[in-house]
Amino acid sequence: MNDILQYLKIHGERLDTEIAQAVGISLGDVRKQITDLTAKGEVMSCQTTKFIKGKQIEGMSCRISGFVPPSAPGRKPKVQLKLS
Repeated sequence: MNDILQYLKIHGERLDTEIAQAVGISLGDVRKQITDLTAKGEVMSCQTTKFIKGKQIEGMSCRISGFVPPSAPGRKPKVQLKLS
């Protein structure tokens, strides 16, 4: 389970198939561990369907609970105040 948590901390939100491939664990084991982590409140997951180049891919999308990724580098747009 620690391998999955470390992978998600480094790479952010990922599909269960990507996690299984990167960590080197079978897809069934990854799904079971994600279910356990979700029950503990350490990971948030949801069923998702993506279309990549017209091909339908179904899986579980997972990310660390309460983890906010750092903001992107560079200048940020300024807030425009509208005076009426």
